[in-house]
Amino acid sequence: MTYSRRKFLHHATASGCYVIAACAGLMTPGQVFAEWAEDYFSPGKLEHTLDRLFAGADIADSAAISLNLPLIAEDGAVVPIKVASTLSDVESIAILVEKNPVPLAAIFTLSENTEPFVSAQLKMAETCDVIAVIKAGDKLYSARQQVKVTIGGCGG
Repeated sequence: MTYSRRKFLHHATASGCYVIAACAGLMTPGQVFAEWAEDYFSPGKLEHTLDRLFAGADIADSAAISLNLPLIAEDGAVVPIKVASTLSDVESIAILVEKNPVPLAAIFTLSENTEPFVSAQLKMAETCDVIAVIKAGDKLYSARQQVKVTIGGCGG
C-alpha cells in the first residue's frame, strides 16, 4: 500500500508521531514542541521575574525542599542541580538564578502522581543564590542556596 504525503502526515499526527513528522520536514517546530513562554524567560531582575511568574503571591521558605548543587562551581557554564520535595500535590518546580541576565533557568510542570524531582544543568553569570520555587496546591514554597562561581559563566 502506498501512502501519499497527506495520508502519512495524517496517520503520523493522529498516532502521536509528531517528531517523525517534524524530522520528515512535514511540520514546523511550533507544531511539535512546547510553547515558548517568552514573558517568563525575558531579561530583568529577579523580583520582576517572580512577579511575572507568580503574580506577587506570597512565597514561604520550606525545609521540605531539597536542593542538591555544588557550593563552589569551578565552571559557571555547567552547574548541575537536583531539586526534590516531600510536599504533596506538587504542580510545578521553577529554578531561578538570582544574578543571571534572565533569572528563570527552567520551569517544570508536573503531572498528577509524579514524584517531585527534577534535574538540570545551569549556566550562572556570577556568584549568587539559586532558588527553587514549588507550587503545591494553592501555595508557593521556596528554598535557596548560594553558589560561588570561580570561572566561566554567562559572561565569560
